[in-house]
Amino acid sequence: MMLLLITALSAAGSIPAMQATAQAQAPGLTAEDVVSVRTVSAAVMSPDGRHVAYTVTRPPLEDANQARSTVELFIIPEAGGEAVPVISYPLSASAPYWLPDGRLAFTARLSEHSNQVQVYAVNASGENIQKLTDAATGVMQFAVSADGSTLIYRSRDAETAEQRQRRSLGFDMIVASDPPRAIRLFAQPLNTAESRALTPDGWLVQDFAVSPDGREAIVRKTTNPLADYDLMFSELHRVNLQTGEHSLLTETAGKLGRITYSPDGGQIAFLGAKVFSDPLPQRIFVVNRDGSNTRDITPDDYHGTIEWIGWKDNRSLWFTAVESTRTTLNEIAARGGSITRVAGGGAEIFSGISPDARGRTFAAAVNTSTHPGEAFTGTFRNGSFTRLTHHNSWLSERSLGRQETVRWYASDGLWMEGVLVYPVGYQEGVRYPLAVLPHGGPEGVDLDGWNTRALYPVHLLAANGYVVFMPNYRGSAGRGSWFTMANHRDLGGREFEDVLLGIDFLEEKGLIDPARVGMSGTSYGGYFSAWAGTRHSDRFAAAITFAGLSNWISFTGTTDIPVEMMHTHWDLSIFDNMGQYWDRSPVAHLQNAGTPTLVATGLADERVHPEQAIQLFNFLRLLDVPTDLVLYPRQPHGLLERAHQLDFMERVLDWFGTYLKD
Repeated sequence: MMLLLITALSAAGSIPAMQATAQAQAPGLTAEDVVSVRTVSAAVMSPDGRHVAYTVTRPPLEDANQARSTVELFIIPEAGGEAVPVISYPLSASAPYWLPDGRLAFTARLSEHSNQVQVYAVNASGENIQKLTDAATGVMQFAVSADGSTLIYRSRDAETAEQRQRRSLGFDMIVASDPPRAIRLFAQPLNTAESRALTPDGWLVQDFAVSPDGREAIVRKTTNPLADYDLMFSELHRVNLQTGEHSLLTETAGKLGRITYSPDGGQIAFLGAKVFSDPLPQRIFVVNRDGSNTRDITPDDYHGTIEWIGWKDNRSLWFTAVESTRTTLNEIAARGGSITRVAGGGAEIFSGISPDARGRTFAAAVNTSTHPGEAFTGTFRNGSFTRLTHHNSWLSERSLGRQETVRWYASDGLWMEGVLVYPVGYQEGVRYPLAVLPHGGPEGVDLDGWNTRALYPVHLLAANGYVVFMPNYRGSAGRGSWFTMANHRDLGGREFEDVLLGIDFLEEKGLIDPARVGMSGTSYGGYFSAWAGTRHSDRFAAAITFAGLSNWISFTGTTDIPVEMMHTHWDLSIFDNMGQYWDRSPVAHLQNAGTPTLVATGLADERVHPEQAIQLFNFLRLLDVPTDLVLYPRQPHGLLERAHQLDFMERVLDWFGTYLKD
């Protein structure tokens, strides 16, 4: 084995030494704490730069009738001060959007007005709510023309009277070949509730952007309701907002992301994939309004994953990106060229920004290693950040484990990075049990910010005496298309070896006891856990898999994204490579299985069908490997309900406590 090099790249997000000393006697995070966290998920700057609207996800309450999260909406002065509540529990709001007249628009389902999600507006003081739309099936997304005269939104067609009648009689079959109800683009003058459809029957409008002159929109559309088509086969079309005439904007391949017009409307920028097999739409494309001169302006040597784009002016763009375990705000010319860092690269983690009309300040939802998302403002002049909100002030009464980014080298010489959290009360020279928490995707990424949530209870584990390791193995986001495709044709191979070598270097550093290593992951991270407990059972004393893959062949036949998995992750057709699909399946290596494995999943999961969990559990049970199966009713590809979140975290502590400590 080659000599492993570990580097602590940054401790900028860790607790300052004086603070850590002051909190030495404070308790660590509990499961109840984890489900009590409030998170700012969106922050939008008003055009005049005087106000910030933001949304806060409020966690589920103990009342079973309010078992899921709600989203509250606030307005706060840009200079700071008291936030004004606009929509509060038990109601929810989303998509805050400042109108040209200075009002704040948003979507909500307000029971006294409508049983569907509609668009509403309030003044900057948070008063005088006005309902703007009356869409029969609700509004899914909206925008407003630059002159403020027209509201554009997308909405699904209503059922016909005949369809409603048949369903009332029990004819509620789901037939794959039945044509879907269209998702159309609608235009509505803001001074009336009357709207008109702009896109034809058969279109499923998934996203759109309106031109500054309000005459047209770029629409991302599909014609098939399956998730695979939305991910892999959508198209960009120009739609005339007066006549409904439409045409293909430009040819694209693979996944597509955000769309935005230049201020003069002459160019369109969008995020797209480098090639069809790129796992993410992480490159900037610019095209003329007439569809000519489409070009990828992302430098080939840029090692980052672009997440958001916006125009600075008619000649240049801003973009935010994940770079390794940090996030940055950057500038690039529309013709391409070099990249200039504007902000970021430090403790603040953010995924997008909202600039004011003059391009002087911006708002963003920001998290760090010591707090979840809060509303911040920033300046383009010097890239500084200012915190506006403190929705989890009680966290100052908790002790958190020290957190840092670490680096090691893979067997082929590639450097790898991950996020490391030390146990609360860490003592130099003591070897601790290790909890490896691999992210999903596999094109996910762990950042050096706030990572604690029910399925990944990082600081809960640190509070209970574990070193926590979140590795960004090859295939992860944050280092460009080349890195997200570096695991192609080798799933479960070198990408998992990256993790094993990461564990080795933690052992060489003297941090962990190699005989007490456990892994817990969700989705593709759950696949890693099942792979750890079977193919690599000799390295792991415990495994926990939630919504994890156990059989690549049956997974491909039951998931809602078989095309996406085959092309952007495997880069191998199952029909020509059945043997390799089977060889990289955890259930193909049951002869090695000896790791006690807790298996859990949601019963409403369409991404990773519950059969994946059931078959792994049954095979392990037949082999007398310590195992258990937990099925969560109503839960999709994750855990939404409070009781289920608490239950899972307690089971994680019990399972790891039994096999990594006792």
